[in-house]
Amino acid sequence: MVKGNLIVSQSGGPTAVINCSLVGVVQEAFKHEEIGEVYGALYGIEGVLDENLIDFRRESAETLDLLRTTPGSALGMSRRKLTEDDYGRVLDVFKAHNVRYFFYIGGNDSMDTSNKVSKAALERGYELYVVGVPKTVDNDLVATDHCPGYGSAARFVANTVRDTGFDTESGYLSTPVKIVEMMGRHAGWVTAAAVLGKESEIDPPHLVYIPERRTSVEQILTDIAEAHKKYGGVVVALSEGVVGPDGKPLMTAVQAMDAFGHIQLGGVSVWLAQKVKDELGLKCRFEKPDTMQRSSILMASAIDQEEAYRVGRDAVRFALEGHTDCMVALRRDEGPAYHCSTVRVPLAEVANREKLLPDEMIGADGHSITSAFVEYALPLIGGRLMPYARLARHAVPKKL
Repeated sequence: MVKGNLIVSQSGGPTAVINCSLVGVVQEAFKHEEIGEVYGALYGIEGVLDENLIDFRRESAETLDLLRTTPGSALGMSRRKLTEDDYGRVLDVFKAHNVRYFFYIGGNDSMDTSNKVSKAALERGYELYVVGVPKTVDNDLVATDHCPGYGSAARFVANTVRDTGFDTESGYLSTPVKIVEMMGRHAGWVTAAAVLGKESEIDPPHLVYIPERRTSVEQILTDIAEAHKKYGGVVVALSEGVVGPDGKPLMTAVQAMDAFGHIQLGGVSVWLAQKVKDELGLKCRFEKPDTMQRSSILMASAIDQEEAYRVGRDAVRFALEGHTDCMVALRRDEGPAYHCSTVRVPLAEVANREKLLPDEMIGADGHSITSAFVEYALPLIGGRLMPYARLARHAVPKKL
């Protein structure tokens, strides 16, 4: 293998375990003499363009170990979409610092950037090994069983919806409806995780709405009214990207776009809660955990932390075996015990593609999640949540 230096960077929204992947790359790189300096580019690919680099060899071992249980992106993040001219600048910076190994930790758009950097190096005859390290709470990267970051976000959602659901149940007489809005522009993986704490029919959530199934305000209100009549109260898990009959977002609070042309969503729970109050006459609260879903280290999944570290570590190993223009993916092994192996997939097969919740994981009614999803997702959050109790409420005969 060619001897040279390494750059690693992080991009997109942070997750609770993104730094595990970063440390996996760095600590593995330290073990190999083919790799000289180990640099970090601050704020995503912008750190490369601005030549804003840090030296990981000057960080303490204690700091690196502690990063594995630290949320947020230690290097900072960006959503910069590169222009054709930018790729030339990226390669100029790499050449100036003799960078031969580039690892980009991110989601769909980051894999696209990695693929284009790899192609640009090939076209210019510059020997560069590029490996994408998957990360996204959205769990929408194709060619991998799941994405590091998702298990921890799913664990947060499962616990939070169950807890706020029991809280809501305590006050059904005063405020019988609660709507919890989850992340998910096009895919319902995060929202679906709300059912992972559900042990019986009466447990929250009672209704789940995801982008993969079209609905309408009228249908949601009808469903809420029926569930209220049946259970005495309703907890709704709602994706921010839920779509109407026309396939467009049911509601967007702010019509804004990011650098990659994605609509910025949010606020549908507030809007829908007002509809419930105005049209059903039911008092309704709403919750929007927002970035807390992806940042809670206290609810991080141990499996997720271990796998996030492993994909970073194995990215370096794959590069040193001579592989480039690929992403590290997780493949679920057969057998009764859960385990995933790491494999390589071409970046071109991942870039700009989305993995949606499959039909077999969505109930026929369009507002529930099936056992197929539960079987898939439970191992990712570390198994079933701790059990809760309900009083049998044996009535005492009235005497007056």
